[in-house]
Amino acid sequence: MNGWAIDKDIPLKLLLLELVHRYGENALALINREQHFKAIELCTLDDPGLSAYIYTFAQQAGRYGIDLKYPISAHNIVGENENLTLDQIMEIVSIHLFS
Repeated sequence: MNGWAIDKDIPLKLLLLELVHRYGENALALINREQHFKAIELCTLDDPGLSAYIYTFAQQAGRYGIDLKYPISAHNIVGENENLTLDQIMEIVSIHLFS
């Protein structure tokens, strides 16, 4: 995944670069249904039903929000993780998608 090639907000591109650096080029996929400039949805290649919706809209500058999505939508965690730092987002993605 080339983070600079996508048409997204700079903080999201920085996040993608960090994720590629940590997990490798082919560990994550972008779910293409998200068209918002300040949002991405990521999943692992093995489990597209488990995803993380990460956004910078309605956040403080340089901060992120993240919604955690599960195969059973009743288990989704939405709107509870906002104004987080890059390090906090990296930790949540690591736990949610890779553990």
